[in-house]
Amino acid sequence: MKITVIGGGPGGLYFSILTKKAMPHWEINVYERNKPEDSFGFGVVFSDETLGEFLKRDMQSYELIRSKFAYWDDIIVARDGQEARISGNGFCGCSRKTLLKLLHQRCQEEGVILHFEQNIDDLSQFNDSDIIVSADGIGSGIRTQFQNEFGTNIQLKPNRFVWMGSTKPLDAFTYFFRTTPYGIIVAHTYQYEEGMSTWIFECTDETWKNLQFEVENEADTVTKLSELFKDELNGHPLITNKSHWRQFPHVTNKKWFHNNIVLLGDAKATAHFSIGSGTKLAMDSAIGLFDALMANPDNVQNAFQQYEKTRRNPVEMIQYAASVSLEWFENMNRYEKYPFYQFSFGCMTRSKKVTYENLRLRDQSYTDKVLQEFNQLNNNNTNAAAFSTYKLRGLELSNRIVMSSMGQYSANNGLVNNWHFQHYTSRAIGGLGLIITEMTAVDANGRITLGCAGIYNEDQIVEWKKITDFVHEHTSTKIGIQLGHSGRKGAVKKPWEGTNEPINNAWVLLSASAISFNDKMAVPKEMTADDMQNVINQFANAAKNAEKAGFDMIELQAHHGFLLASFLSPLTNNRTDDFGGSVENRLRFPLQVFNAVRENFPAEKPISVRISATDWAENGISQDDVLFIASEFKKAGADCINVSTGNTVENQTPKTGRMWQVPFSDMIRNSTDIPTITAGTITDIDQINTIILSGKADLVALGKPLLLDPYFVRKAQAYEQISVTDIPNQYQKGIENLYTSTISERKQSERMKKALKPKSNKK
Repeated sequence: MKITVIGGGPGGLYFSILTKKAMPHWEINVYERNKPEDSFGFGVVFSDETLGEFLKRDMQSYELIRSKFAYWDDIIVARDGQEARISGNGFCGCSRKTLLKLLHQRCQEEGVILHFEQNIDDLSQFNDSDIIVSADGIGSGIRTQFQNEFGTNIQLKPNRFVWMGSTKPLDAFTYFFRTTPYGIIVAHTYQYEEGMSTWIFECTDETWKNLQFEVENEADTVTKLSELFKDELNGHPLITNKSHWRQFPHVTNKKWFHNNIVLLGDAKATAHFSIGSGTKLAMDSAIGLFDALMANPDNVQNAFQQYEKTRRNPVEMIQYAASVSLEWFENMNRYEKYPFYQFSFGCMTRSKKVTYENLRLRDQSYTDKVLQEFNQLNNNNTNAAAFSTYKLRGLELSNRIVMSSMGQYSANNGLVNNWHFQHYTSRAIGGLGLIITEMTAVDANGRITLGCAGIYNEDQIVEWKKITDFVHEHTSTKIGIQLGHSGRKGAVKKPWEGTNEPINNAWVLLSASAISFNDKMAVPKEMTADDMQNVINQFANAAKNAEKAGFDMIELQAHHGFLLASFLSPLTNNRTDDFGGSVENRLRFPLQVFNAVRENFPAEKPISVRISATDWAENGISQDDVLFIASEFKKAGADCINVSTGNTVENQTPKTGRMWQVPFSDMIRNSTDIPTITAGTITDIDQINTIILSGKADLVALGKPLLLDPYFVRKAQAYEQISVTDIPNQYQKGIENLYTSTISERKQSERMKKALKPKSNKK
């Protein structure tokens, strides 16, 4: 077997070492464009977990790297002189030049042939190679030649960054945030060998332009940054090495191999430096390619297929975490107003991989400070942010956990019944801070299905009041009603009868424009002025009925492509009158409806508005549109925005995952300064605490977790050892057993997590 590796970075070198060591009779050549002593950048970062993998794969490489690195256990987040130190992290820094030198040594020991100052453009000279490994970096010339075959996509991220060094000694990985009149600049810093540290400066493009930086003017960049970070540098100079301002290229490839060429390292995929995974990603993929080749030594194509199959998901997970982390830095100016510990906590938990409990297990003294600051600012004294009280207008919630609106499709002629009674009251006994009912139609023709609830006649008011009376008499839970109109998505079968399939004898559907939701459903009628006034009157009447029925709050349904939402999205509104076109026009009718609801509901009771913050479809609602819509609802008197996404059009392509809608809540809350409710695959109390403490939402709504577990909140209270006074007398005897068993399980789980933590690689 003859293998040619183009690119002498850590990934290509490590793959060559492992392969030559296992197959000494194979010929492996590495071609590198630079000289052996050349290196761009300063230090690289490894975690204990990564080093542990190196130990298992090649002890000699591990010992060489370990002998030269600077180790730290702490991460420091510093902002304008304030500092928080978080221990228990386990990272090391190593000079990139030193790392390459050590890997060169290992290659020579194993018999890998190294060729330097070889800029490879023509692959025809390697026609006798069985495998060509393209490990030639972000700007890979090999990948570029075959970009169509690989399906290459490169997206330049908006932030600007510049990579420098300094002689400033550092005993921890440190984020230095410096506030300027033009926005925040952050320095990602770490020591990688004695007397040398890496300093990567990053800021938004707007901040960069306002500070009048120039891409290649190193002298000017050094002068300005040295002045801005003079306290942090403490007299130490900044050192340059082709330190030009850049934008991070997010590289993906639909396919990782073509014929006998396979991609490795940054040529294949990039991960933003804010999670320190570039070199790790390359070397992990080197291990993956090696494993696949050893499993298929006589079939290169099978090896490539196995490599891609086993590594693609881990790579994409790292890329996703890196992208989420980068988004936090792209929007860090939003958090300038945050108190210091909340700011630092947001930084630490930005990628969603790290949570409050992760940090608590590492360094409880830090999380205690985060929680203490939160309690002081919110006038609470609680062990968990989720169980702090929260006030909307005159309504005070006992905790911040909400039941999201979930259709039950079990009403008869709009009348709720015994099913709804048990559904809502059992979850109220379960301790929720707030229940939001299923979408409740303001008119019979505003129902989604024939099983949808309504609140447009006296009988319906009576049945709803039975539920609210029980909730108020026997629990501390508050209950709000979601008022809505199905619009073009109405008159369909219940979900278990068919998905978005019309019923027989469907009524006339209404929408902003005559655009059907799918090819099965009828084309809706484009609403006239009379139709709009009629719907406004229906919502006003429903608001009065909600008060009669005893509801504590109203939520206005303006999401998921239903009637009001159909006006908001350009995908469903192509009107040419005063209710179409600009976002101001598209918002006009939903605002009129909101105003009618607000005018007909007691002033002391709050109203939230649920909106879709993206359509997950091309040419859908924009971020600027969403922020404008939220701001205008706030001006009109909305107390809260319940942030949802999608379901506007059938051909959506949502990006799901844990806490997947939280970034949209974060955007709205911290850009428009209005309280938000978030939802979206939030499954445990740790996630809820993390979201609230990091300021991404004020309330957290759960849906599916509550369907088969009405006592989710009670279990979470036991888990957090929260003293409760609202458990009904009939259930009091269950408290001791629940609390004792739950805390025992928690301690056992924490012991296991500590035991599974990667072993320290400190010298």
